[in-house]
Amino acid sequence: MLRVSAYPILLVAVVSVAAAALRFGWEPDRVSPLFLIGTVFYLTALERLIPHQRSWHPNADEWRWYGVYFLLTIASSALAQYLVTATVSALTPEEPVLALWEEIPTALLTGSLASYLVHRLGHKNPILWRFHGVHHVPEKINVANNGVNHILDIVIAQGFVQLALALIGFSRESVLVVGLFVAAQGYFVHANIDVRIGRLNHVLASPEQHRLHHSTDLSEAGHYGSDLSIWDHLFDSYTWRPGREPAAIGLAEPASFPPTGEITTTLLHPWRRTKRAGPGPV
Repeated sequence: MLRVSAYPILLVAVVSVAAAALRFGWEPDRVSPLFLIGTVFYLTALERLIPHQRSWHPNADEWRWYGVYFLLTIASSALAQYLVTATVSALTPEEPVLALWEEIPTALLTGSLASYLVHRLGHKNPILWRFHGVHHVPEKINVANNGVNHILDIVIAQGFVQLALALIGFSRESVLVVGLFVAAQGYFVHANIDVRIGRLNHVLASPEQHRLHHSTDLSEAGHYGSDLSIWDHLFDSYTWRPGREPAAIGLAEPASFPPTGEITTTLLHPWRRTKRAGPGPV
């Protein structure tokens, strides 16, 4: 029953919190972090109750490393938001051009496309891969290591998405609602949980797809969308089929990046002269 209801419960939580935030005028800088923490706790609990791979649970050392990376990721996200805040404030109209029910799906599609493009570029471009490849070092996938990222990878990726939304001029309300969904999806697809969403895989991203994205076999490692999967269909990077599992998780060239636990070395890695480090799957 939990395997069937786990994802619908998460989606209901997104809708409920979004509706309450709009109804009561809750501030995004308070709602979003609290919702993120609640999502992480929920998915972490599910990893213990319905794990996909028990061997993918973090050990004590990994919990410490992942905790540091998580804090760095949160700080990087705040920095990206700060860098585009002035633009958002200047361009966001006082009265939205579209009705909110029209604006929310439009903002979702816009942000999702921007996220897909910058993510795929992070794999194709050798310079950007030196930052994004940090996320692909772990040889297991779980909620905790979703935060294993290089600081500048987060600033570039999230800054690009937020700037795209700002340039179009979506309202704060629509950006908040979309942000809640994207945050939930981002951690859901990374969760080490045994759930299947069936035909919804062709519209929404899922752990089934994202495990393939982390595959060492580059021929199957598509799926650059972490919220919607429609862009993977459109741009021919959709490789999932029912029952398909990755060959192995991690880097095709493990020696090209420092181990996850070497945090300082990892953060300095993009500026070090090393052997060819990418890019990742095209």
